[in-house]
Amino acid sequence: MRKTSLTALGRELLEKARQSAAGRAADTVYGGHEHHLRQTLVALTAGSTLAEHESPGEATLYVLFGRIRLLSGNTTWEAIGGDLLVVPEDRHRVEAVEDSSFLLSVVKTPS
Repeated sequence: MRKTSLTALGRELLEKARQSAAGRAADTVYGGHEHHLRQTLVALTAGSTLAEHESPGEATLYVLFGRIRLLSGNTTWEAIGGDLLVVPEDRHRVEAVEDSSFLLSVVKTPS
């Protein structure tokens, strides 16, 4: 059993993101290559993005704090702290409207 404060880690990562030229920082809190489920805490400074990419499987974003946009094609969803977004299977990107931290949960599709 392992316990992690996502709020505390999100604030730590945001400090790292503020020091990064890319304006982002991340830490996998559960899973990895040996698991189907992978959960990664991501912090983005306002105006930073995760560039357009494809999802490796089913995924959700749970916003801990801040405000983000999830964009796919011509569709945009906004989320604030406490919101859960289901990530589309289509190519998508994430933009931080404010300094933000969110938990990305992905269930990888078996190869």
